[in-house]
Amino acid sequence: MRPSRAVPLAAATLLAAAVTWPAPATATAVGAGHCARQERVQVPGAAFQRGACLPDLTTTGLAGTRYTDMADQAGLTAKGTITPSGVPGTQIDGYFPDSSHFNHTHGWQHDAQFVIRLPDHWNGGLVVTGAPGTRRQYATDTAISDRVIARGYAYAATDKGNSGADFYRDGTRPGDAVAEWNARTTQLTRAARRAVAQRYGHAPRRTYITGISNGGYLTRWQLEHHPELYDGGVDWEGAVWTADGPNLLTSLPTAVARMLGSARDEDMYAVGFARGSEFLWPYHENAYWGVTQKIYRAEFDPAYDPGCPGPSAGGTAEQILAPCPSDARYDYASRPAAVRRAVARVALTGRIGRPLITLHGDLDALLPKAADSDVYAHMVDARGRGALHRSYTIEGGTHVDGLYDTYSDRLRPILPCYRSAFDALVAWVEEGVRPPADHTVARPTSGDVVDSCALDDRGTLAR
Repeated sequence: MRPSRAVPLAAATLLAAAVTWPAPATATAVGAGHCARQERVQVPGAAFQRGACLPDLTTTGLAGTRYTDMADQAGLTAKGTITPSGVPGTQIDGYFPDSSHFNHTHGWQHDAQFVIRLPDHWNGGLVVTGAPGTRRQYATDTAISDRVIARGYAYAATDKGNSGADFYRDGTRPGDAVAEWNARTTQLTRAARRAVAQRYGHAPRRTYITGISNGGYLTRWQLEHHPELYDGGVDWEGAVWTADGPNLLTSLPTAVARMLGSARDEDMYAVGFARGSEFLWPYHENAYWGVTQKIYRAEFDPAYDPGCPGPSAGGTAEQILAPCPSDARYDYASRPAAVRRAVARVALTGRIGRPLITLHGDLDALLPKAADSDVYAHMVDARGRGALHRSYTIEGGTHVDGLYDTYSDRLRPILPCYRSAFDALVAWVEEGVRPPADHTVARPTSGDVVDSCALDDRGTLAR
């Protein structure tokens, strides 16, 4: 899409698992009409696409094949999560024209990769998402794709046009890489709507946008800038970007300073980290804070410390995750106006044009709720769009559900609450049933929290 400064990411922890192709199913084995009209589906604008007729589009059927990447989903869901299976249909993998090469999936070494899933039994809807974090197009297969295709939705996901810890090398200007995320999501939505029409004979009656973390940011941005493409969205702990702050670059430097011994717990609370989340901080020191601060600072403010991360975030997992010592002193407010202009290119406004439901865990130790979703809720209200928004705090929720497996006595997975929120959004859009008012969804003291969450199980007000 733009000239690229990409360099390959060599971290072993981010490499795809070795996979093989499964044998295609026959129509008689699955049912009449299996993969009908598959040959007619041409994804508009794609530089390359490859279709497959499959007996099961869920991760149950695709795990260990080239049609998904279970390694790229690691940590996003709790191990005990129950997922559906037995959804026959067509899968289309491909990519749009792009000049960067971070995504090595399928050996294509080409960015702007996408996946589109078209179940045989379609309910008339389409769900679109972008990858969370710096992951790729299969990252939310278990968390999102499995259930929505089992409900009959077509599904489309994008790698956002760049991925991996070196994503900041894409583009020519500060902010180019993140700006491309938004453009790629819009591009895929338009293309997927037309591909759906080719497969089923008419355009989707409803199109929903959704996502986790950076995918949640994309959901917010799309509903602000392209409400004509969507009927609503669910934002699962989306990142908030504002030119004057708060944003990642106003909270994470304090976390890096704490890693390096120059910040206290009170300093962490002052920038939004929740009291009670301290038990999660050691994990985030090792897995998130250092790398996240340095690569996003390099994206928007490359002049601050050109030598760190430099031309690459690292060639090993240890190098990638290590913080830049200079980030402990990073002060976003004092940086040149050019930095705020770079962030302004991708900043959120709160001016959503379609219904949006936001979920955020009260123990999120990467994107603290007080400095993120609480801020965004106030932005939506300030724009006079509060009637289109619901914001739910998930008591015991944190940034990735996989941590529940380690701290089941103190956490709860957000995924079941997300599923309930998606159902609530559909009822809101299609039946006019208004979701509950903003509140905290209480963490049960007993019973199933891995696969059950009632949004009306209230604690205290979220705002």
